[in-house]
Amino acid sequence: MLNIASAHERPDSVSETNQTVPIVTLHESAVVGIFEISKILTAPCRLEVTLANVVDILHSFVQMRHGIVSLFDNDGQPDITVGVGWTEGSDERYRMRLPPRAIDQIVATDIPLVAEDIAVHSAFTTADLEVLGATDSTRVSFIGVPIRIDAKAVGALTIDRVLDDSSSVRLEYDVRLLTMIANLVGQTVKLHRLFATDRERLMAEKDRLQKQLAEIQQPARERKKVNVEGIIGDSPALRALLDKIAVVAKSNSTVLLRGESGTGKELVAKAIHALSARSKRPFIKLNCAALPETVLESELFGHEKGAFTGAFSSRKGRFELADKGTLFLDEIGEISPSFQAKLLRVLQEQEFERVGSNQTMKVDVRVIAATNRNLEEAVANNGFRADLYYRISVVPLLLPPLRERRSDIPLLAGEFLGKFNSENGRTLTFDQSATDILMNCGFPGNVRELENCVQRTATLASGPSICREDFACWHGQCLSAMLWKGGSEDVPLQARPTGAGAPKANSAGAEAPRSAAGTVPQVRDEQAGLGPAGAALVSTGQMTDPERVIAAMERSGWVQAKAARLLGVTPRQIGYALRKYGIEIKRF
Repeated sequence: MLNIASAHERPDSVSETNQTVPIVTLHESAVVGIFEISKILTAPCRLEVTLANVVDILHSFVQMRHGIVSLFDNDGQPDITVGVGWTEGSDERYRMRLPPRAIDQIVATDIPLVAEDIAVHSAFTTADLEVLGATDSTRVSFIGVPIRIDAKAVGALTIDRVLDDSSSVRLEYDVRLLTMIANLVGQTVKLHRLFATDRERLMAEKDRLQKQLAEIQQPARERKKVNVEGIIGDSPALRALLDKIAVVAKSNSTVLLRGESGTGKELVAKAIHALSARSKRPFIKLNCAALPETVLESELFGHEKGAFTGAFSSRKGRFELADKGTLFLDEIGEISPSFQAKLLRVLQEQEFERVGSNQTMKVDVRVIAATNRNLEEAVANNGFRADLYYRISVVPLLLPPLRERRSDIPLLAGEFLGKFNSENGRTLTFDQSATDILMNCGFPGNVRELENCVQRTATLASGPSICREDFACWHGQCLSAMLWKGGSEDVPLQARPTGAGAPKANSAGAEAPRSAAGTVPQVRDEQAGLGPAGAALVSTGQMTDPERVIAAMERSGWVQAKAARLLGVTPRQIGYALRKYGIEIKRF
C-alpha cells in the first residue's frame, strides 16, 4: 500500500482564519498518487485486479472510508464491482454497498454526484443510510463520478467518508481529482474491452477455419489433390499440409507458420498468397531477425525525409508496399518486446505512422508470420507479449520436418540434382546405393540440409552417377553431422547403410579407427534402437570382449577416455563394459 502523508489526515493543517487546506500539500500528494495509479493501469493484469489496486492506492491519498469502482456491460447489467481488499467472487459484497438510485443518476446524467450529507439528499434511501453507516450522530458524505468510454458513461467511481469540518471544504477539490482518475480508468477499461472483443472475434474465426479444416479429413480418394508450385512431395504429412493451405488461403485471417528451420516456411507463405484472392497483389517479405529494432521500424513503417541521420528522402515501408496484398514476417519470435507493442497496433488497427511523421496511414494487408521458436514458452517467460501471440496465431500451421516425410526425399533429391545439372551442364543421376544413403539420413536441417548435401555431393562426384562412396558421411567426413552432434554422446548418428565393406562410424559421426588386426570395432547407437551402450563390444574372433577391454585399458594406463579412443567407442560405452564384465579398475 502506498503511504502518502496527506493533509486530509491532519486537521491542524486547516487555517484558523479561512478554513482552507494548503493547496501545495494536496497537489503534491495527488500528483504522487496519480503517478502510482498510472503505473497500475499500464501493468499487464486482469481488469478486476487492476481496478482493485487503483482503489487501494486511492485510499492512501484521499480521505475516505470506502471506495468502489462499478462497471456495467453494454446492456446496462452489472459487470465488475471492486473495492479495497477485493478477492475473487467478492463483487456482490461491494455491490450491496452501492446506493442504486445514486449510481443510476450518475450513469444516466453523466454528471458527478456530490452529497455533503446523504441523510438530507434525495438520491439516498433509508436503506442506503443504513448500509453507509449514517446516523443522527454520524454524518456521511458521498462523491460519485462517472467512468466514461468515449462519450458514454459505463460505470462510476464512488467514495464515502464521515463528514467533519476538514472534509467538507475539500469536496469540490476531490470531485476534480476523482474525475481525473475516472477518466484514466475509462481509457484502461476501453482497451481491455477492445482486446477482449478482438480476441473473441479471432477465436470465432479460428473455430470456423478449424471446422473447415476438419472437413478435409476425409478419405484421400474423395479429395482433389492440391498442387502448389515449388512444394515437392506426395507423403501423407505433406498432402495434409497442402489441403490446409488450400482452405486457409480462401480467408484473410492471419496465419502463423510453425516448424523447424529449413522446412520451407517461406514457400508455404508464397503458396497461401498464390492461392488467395490477393494473388495479383504484392507479396512482400521481411526477415525480422536480420535487422536491429531501429532499422526494423523504418523497414516496416517507412520514414520521412530527415527523420534520422541518412534519411535523405521519404521511403515507403513494407506495410505500405504490401497494401491489398500479403506481408510475410519471418522469424517474428525474434523481435524485441518494445517493438512487439508497435507491431501489435498495426496488426490490430491496420494503421501506422511513418518514422518522423504524425500522419496516420491506413492499409489492407494480410499478415503471414513464421517462427521456429516455442512462442508459448516465450509468453510464459514474458519474452513475447500474450496479446501479440493471440493476434498472430489465429490460424497456426505446423510444417512437418523431413524425417516425417521420408518418402519425399527421393523426389526432392531428384529435383535438386536436376537443378544442379541444368546450372552446370552435367547429366548426373543417383544409383540405388545413393538413394539408400539419403533415405537413411536424419537431416536435422530438413529440406535445406538435403539440398546442400545433394549440391556438395554432385560437385565432388567424378563418375556419371552418384553412388554411396561419393557422400562425405560414408567416409565419416560429414561436417553437418558433427554440427548436429555437438559432441554429445546421446544424440543419434545420422543413419547410413551398413552393408558389407562399409566403414562403421562411432557415435560422434567419424569413421572408427581400425584395430591392429585390421578389423573395425562395431559400435551400435543406443538411440537408434540397436541395444544399450556398451553392447557394441563384440568378439573379433581373436579376443573376447573382456580381453579386448582389459588390453585397451592396460595400454591406456587404465584411463577410460584413452581406452575408448583405442577401441573407437565412447567413454560411456567403456564404463558400461567394465561394469558388465565386472572388471576392476586399477588405481595408480
